Amino acid sequence: MDGLWRAIRALIALQICACYATPNGLTLDLDSVNNVTRELAASAMKYYDGHKPGGTPGMISSMGDFNWWEAGALFGQMVEYWYYTGDDTYNDLTKQALLFQVGPNNNYEPENQTRTEGNDDQAFWAFAAMSAAELKFPDPDPKQPQWLALAQAVFNRQAARWDDKHCNGGLRWQFNPLNNGYTEKNTISNGCFFQLAARLARYTKNDTYAQWAVKSFDWMIHSPLIDKQYQVFDSIGFNETACKKEPGPIQWSYNIGTLIAGSAFMYNYTNGADIWKTRLNGLLENTQRVFFPPEYGGKIMTEYACEISGNCNKDQRSFKAYLARWLAVSIQIAPFTTKTILPWLQTSASAAFKVCSGGSSGGVVCGRRWYEPQDDGTRDIGNQMTAMSIVQANLALKRPAPADHKTGTSAGNAGAGGAEERKPTAADILATRPYTIGDRVGGWVLTAVLLAIAGLLGLFILSPDDDDLRHMVNWYMNGATQQKWHGHNR
Repeated sequence: MDGLWRAIRALIALQICACYATPNGLTLDLDSVNNVTRELAASAMKYYDGHKPGGTPGMISSMGDFNWWEAGALFGQMVEYWYYTGDDTYNDLTKQALLFQVGPNNNYEPENQTRTEGNDDQAFWAFAAMSAAELKFPDPDPKQPQWLALAQAVFNRQAARWDDKHCNGGLRWQFNPLNNGYTEKNTISNGCFFQLAARLARYTKNDTYAQWAVKSFDWMIHSPLIDKQYQVFDSIGFNETACKKEPGPIQWSYNIGTLIAGSAFMYNYTNGADIWKTRLNGLLENTQRVFFPPEYGGKIMTEYACEISGNCNKDQRSFKAYLARWLAVSIQIAPFTTKTILPWLQTSASAAFKVCSGGSSGGVVCGRRWYEPQDDGTRDIGNQMTAMSIVQANLALKRPAPADHKTGTSAGNAGAGGAEERKPTAADILATRPYTIGDRVGGWVLTAVLLAIAGLLGLFILSPDDDDLRHMVNWYMNGATQQKWHGHNR
């Protein structure tokens, strides 16, 4: 089977490189690319067990602490898989997962996730619903929440969380005051909000969404998160008095990817406005420098911050999948980007083939480092998602662009969102505000008082009679030189 896979791999590599490159406009049969995409989809979905007895639809329990957001990303990818290939094998599982996780208010805040869910986590499920609307994935039963309305609900929830008080705007990473990250504003949360607003603007033609997209991008580009060279950094912290000015040097592919896609949607919505073309070009130039490094030929996608050192965590192993997906939609709705993006997609897909093996009943398994000449032996659902994304991205120009309200079928609800946001309690505020010197001194005093009280209470409990109690108090208050009581060493 490995030999057959190698033969198919070589054939597809030739087809991808030849596809779209013929000057006379001849159409190349991409059935073999579809077949490999099916193999990769099957391998990715082998990780999913939420539909099995004892499982929870939409959750991947076999991965242990596998993040909820990444499950949402997987099902968004499966929506796109159906759209690219026409294969509906996984449609029922995908629809079940996307609807099971909506939560009691149909806004992707399920009760089993609200203690750990962040704005970015919620956004990836919203993206899956938005893709279902744009790509005309089969609509749910009319009694169930609809794809467009789900995306609008998440937008409304997040727009209400916009925080002008700290750092002059932006979304916090976490919206639960007790979560680590409540005092951070990161690119993925704000970038996802920007992209969601841009996509809703294009789909609905409601300019309110576009205004929010402009507002969020403008805030990021004037913050430390995006610099003048369109380097995109990860996060900034803040407290009640100051906003951190140094975000750190690390750049991740999904951060810049969500900005590329959002900018492409805004370019399309504004009928090619120069500002969005300029921003897209700037982001793509930085993408070339960082994620398609010259030492690997300049066209092979690389998660440079962790792949080279081999220390990508379970989140980071899937980041390239999102960059690939967002580059693919960008060439559909901002065609001027094709000359830059398409060679990346083609060459990266060919490179990904080289580190995959297996096929059919055994499943296709893929390594992580596409720039290496052979499989590195790593195995993870992130590897499968990235390989699948980069392969099917090469089908983008063979499919129609995402639909809008005129050509789509999904019903919307501009007022969706549900219950009001939980307000921070006094305990929440105390738990999340920064400590001061006064807090520390007060803590020391309080601790000393409590220890003294606890000691006296303990003596009362242990004392057999009043005389013992009197001696015990005298001993405790005057400082005994021999630490004994009732014959037992203390």
